[in-house]
Amino acid sequence: MSKPIPPISKYMTTTPHTVGSDQTIAHASKMLSELDIRHLPVLVGGRLAGIISDRDIALVETLREVDPEKVTVEEAMTQQVYAIPPETPLDVVVAEMAERKYGSAIIIQNSKVVGIFTTIDVCRAFAEMMHTRLAK
Repeated sequence: MSKPIPPISKYMTTTPHTVGSDQTIAHASKMLSELDIRHLPVLVGGRLAGIISDRDIALVETLREVDPEKVTVEEAMTQQVYAIPPETPLDVVVAEMAERKYGSAIIIQNSKVVGIFTTIDVCRAFAEMMHTRLAK
């Protein structure tokens, strides 16, 4: 008998760190480095406005005549975010991330960011399933 596919809420990282759109790239870069993470949901007035990754920041920092202390997160963020509710089945999320080559999914509930699900979380979920569902 197979088990039901769990919702993304089981594997997401809860209460993710976020950054305001008006913060500088230098600030976001420092946050990513200190927290040892690769993605930051970007908020405007408490609502999701985009996402910025370490790759986005690295690209901006390579541009000549760009001062990371002056460029805002809003200027470098990706506005198209894969945002889903916490009850979305894990297989649906993982398939979409693979198809679209997304590095993360942002979990939204009542217009608030409640979680993030990254490729690292995919690996953790897969490892758990290997041990609990397939190792019998």
